[in-house]
Amino acid sequence: MYRFAPSPTGDMHIGNLRVALFNFICAKKNNQKFIIRIEDTDTQRNIQGKDQEILEVLNLFGIKYDEVYYQSNNLKFHYQMAMQLLMDQKAFSCFCSEDVLNQKKESAKKNSTAYMYDDACLNLSDSEVLENEKPFVIRIKRPTKDLSFTDIIKGDMKFSAKSIDSFVLLRANKTPTYNFACAVDDMLHDISIVIRGEDHLSNTPKQKLIRKYLKYNKEIIYAHLPIILNSQGKKMSKRDDASSVKWLLNEGFLPSAITNYLILIGNKTPTEVFTLDEAIEWFDLKNISKSPAKFDLDRLRHLNREHIKKSDPLELAKLIGYSSKDLGQLAKIYTEEASTINEIKSKIDKIFSSKNSKEFERELNILRDIISDMPYFESFDEFKSYLIDKSSLKGKKFFKPLRVLLTGVQSGPNLSDIYPHIKNYLGEIIR
Repeated sequence: MYRFAPSPTGDMHIGNLRVALFNFICAKKNNQKFIIRIEDTDTQRNIQGKDQEILEVLNLFGIKYDEVYYQSNNLKFHYQMAMQLLMDQKAFSCFCSEDVLNQKKESAKKNSTAYMYDDACLNLSDSEVLENEKPFVIRIKRPTKDLSFTDIIKGDMKFSAKSIDSFVLLRANKTPTYNFACAVDDMLHDISIVIRGEDHLSNTPKQKLIRKYLKYNKEIIYAHLPIILNSQGKKMSKRDDASSVKWLLNEGFLPSAITNYLILIGNKTPTEVFTLDEAIEWFDLKNISKSPAKFDLDRLRHLNREHIKKSDPLELAKLIGYSSKDLGQLAKIYTEEASTINEIKSKIDKIFSSKNSKEFERELNILRDIISDMPYFESFDEFKSYLIDKSSLKGKKFFKPLRVLLTGVQSGPNLSDIYPHIKNYLGEIIR
């Protein structure tokens, strides 16, 4: 069983989408189920409607899942298992106030040492616990032995017992912390492989410790994906527009091209341009680089052009706001000078806009009058010859005004390439 576990706290990040893609691909390759787990227990940060938005994005990218779970529905199990750890003396109640903990954190900061909880409440007697009326959290007992596991991408990983403190499992309001909820839910949902970003690497030993204390013996395999860097070589953040899937879509990048790019970077692939279905055939997590992948918007633009060229003409026309297969074919021609749906749309919108030019006002009027009353011509050469003959215009005085009249601009793809796709719309175009 594979899972993708997003939080409904913001827009989908490309790193999250990459995780979802890799989980989906591996589930398909290995004939296993793939579930979505909405991690919604942090009620203060949840944004209404973001859960549905996440599912819509997954659907748009062709990422099919078997079931959707909400982490909040497992709260009773989180509580029960925290109580079990208390009973088994694998966890303890901690009554330290936030003020006390903050003072200890400040002291560690002044001494330039990493803060770790000092187990002040570890050895409280049963009577001290029962008689204490202060709010309390439940903390896990720190491990006594080092923790290790083998990561599919990063190889053998080892964490010193001294690096893991008695971290909180259940907050004072009895809601679970991220690590506790995640560890328990992976047990409940019988997850076999966890593919996620390497920013979660430090969480893995904590989650393994929780399951060990809960006597869960199934070994969960991990693969931590390297981070994606921006053009400055720093980790992509919300400040980077290209980090947002919504921004990329709004800019006119196709889901198929974004998918292609996110699978391609930091990976050994048999070809540069491919579809999701093709990637499922050859994808292997072992081919993912251990090093961070750098996001290159220019390369994504190149891939977007290639996917536009491969698009169904009618579907492409609909994306740019038209309903004609001819205009979908015309859109592909404009990939010579445009990379996104938005850029191509602006080119084609100009074709159907009103044409005015002080430089060629006379010529435009002459050509407009002739075209409005001319017979239909199948080929551009026949169309051109007829106009030259009827207008007596030559050279730049003919071709530049004709291009402006047909396309709205003075440069672009060859008119002979454009004409076959606009010949049926000349009446609308020459306005």
